[in-house]
Amino acid sequence: MSKMDDKSKELLLQKHSHLKKYCEYIKRRMKEPVFYSVLPYEAGDEEYPNLIYPGKGSIFIHVYKTRDMDELEYHAIEPLLNNNEQIKYDELQKLIIKYAPKKKSAITDEELREVLQDLIGDIIEIDEKAVKTASLKKSKLIKSSKSDKIKATSLQKNNIEYYLIKNLVGGGPIECFMRDPYLEDIHIVTGHKIHLTHKVFGMIKTNVEINDEDGHLFARKISEKMGTPVSEGHPIADGVLPDGSRGNIIYSDSISLQGPSMTIRRFSETPISITQLIKWKTLSSGISAYLWLCLQYGRSFFICGGTACGKTTTMNAIIPFIPPDKKIYTAESTPEMQVPHTVWQQLLTKTAGPEEGRVDLFDLLKAALRSRPDYIIPGEVRGAEGSIVFQAMQTGHPCMTTFHAGSVTKVIQRFTGDPINVPKTFMDNLDFVIIQLAINRNGKLIRRATSIDEIEGYNREVDGIMARNAFEWDPVDDVHRFRANRNSFILEEKIAKTAGYSDPTEIYLEYEKRKLILDKMVEEDIMDYYEVTQFIWSYYREGDKGLPIMLK
Repeated sequence: MSKMDDKSKELLLQKHSHLKKYCEYIKRRMKEPVFYSVLPYEAGDEEYPNLIYPGKGSIFIHVYKTRDMDELEYHAIEPLLNNNEQIKYDELQKLIIKYAPKKKSAITDEELREVLQDLIGDIIEIDEKAVKTASLKKSKLIKSSKSDKIKATSLQKNNIEYYLIKNLVGGGPIECFMRDPYLEDIHIVTGHKIHLTHKVFGMIKTNVEINDEDGHLFARKISEKMGTPVSEGHPIADGVLPDGSRGNIIYSDSISLQGPSMTIRRFSETPISITQLIKWKTLSSGISAYLWLCLQYGRSFFICGGTACGKTTTMNAIIPFIPPDKKIYTAESTPEMQVPHTVWQQLLTKTAGPEEGRVDLFDLLKAALRSRPDYIIPGEVRGAEGSIVFQAMQTGHPCMTTFHAGSVTKVIQRFTGDPINVPKTFMDNLDFVIIQLAINRNGKLIRRATSIDEIEGYNREVDGIMARNAFEWDPVDDVHRFRANRNSFILEEKIAKTAGYSDPTEIYLEYEKRKLILDKMVEEDIMDYYEVTQFIWSYYREGDKGLPIMLK
């Protein structure tokens, strides 16, 4: 159970005084919030949520909506320095400047973070009896001029360390969001409250704002972290932050009229599992069983849809269906693919620096053909590099990627037209297309795989590509229907014959078994990505005997 009991909550409040003060304040305005150790996704269904959950470190999040509010609010609860802590913080910065040259040089943010933590450990001396009143002079905060030690309680040390890391290495005013594992996107417009795309609550307003005076400075700081500095002469920048998040900045006031605006797409450290997507109804267990068979037997496919429909999330969730002994080759401009396999060749484009040293997705995909991978996964195909994907499939390399298109017809049109120009006769190298969309249903945004269409091949008589609908989402009942049951071109013609079935329809028995395995995992509430991966891989290695659940 993810809801926190009274004893655990009391211990948490004793450990984090800033959280305790916030709760004392908020209880005068509304009911006491419910505390969660892990935020349940079902909380998004509550009409008037009032809950607190932890971020990383000393960050906590309060999400609530009362009957007299028009929208949800997200309040980040972070440590605040009192006057005495501020004095020690200022003194610490001076001493860091003094002793930093003696430490090893730091190039990356992570190295700088380690150096700062070492310096804080050297300079701050824990003394739980240290005077906490703010009236003391600065000189009394130093143990001795020779040792240059600052006395502080462990709580004071934690608060000071948080602020130092936040301002020198972290995200500054958005550090609290960078420590929240439930965020997808951070939307910043200077002079307005920051909004977030939350994995549980959707679009939500926060209590944090970057004012007009700080907007330009903050935009430049973030752009420098991405390695693509912005200026009036270079007003738009895209790049990757040190933690893997993807940033887009529009800097110039002549373009972004309300001041600099930014969107940061958060990087999820632990992918969402296929069982979680089944539970959310993004995919059905039937679709998942179908994909499991397709990935085992090296079929190629695209996941298509619009922006923010969950294409990458679905891709990461199904990668564990690839057998554990296969070599995976990923090529991306932003590191979003997460692969649990031992042999994973993870490559990124390089767009900065001298022109002769730049490497684009086209170059990486050409290199993939010489690397002998079992699967090639381009992060996203946008242009001419799509022709290389089809060349790879033509030479027997299974490929799976994401693509912006709303139907299988649009996929075929865009790949056979400029600038990709794949010959129509090559399209049968693509086995099927998944269409996934973000849909507003009863006032709530949901993500659904709306169809899977199998590519049968090129028909010379009509000069067109023949496709067969395998799965279709029924929006009335919100269920996925297996339209090609006992009539699947891919399962019978491409997989059953390769797998050695004398009767191609026997493949449906294996399909039903894997569907049952996935249903049982959802029923047993097995949602952790790595636990789900081990279940799937145990089945590959030992069959039914490797499963820790009963199938009957």
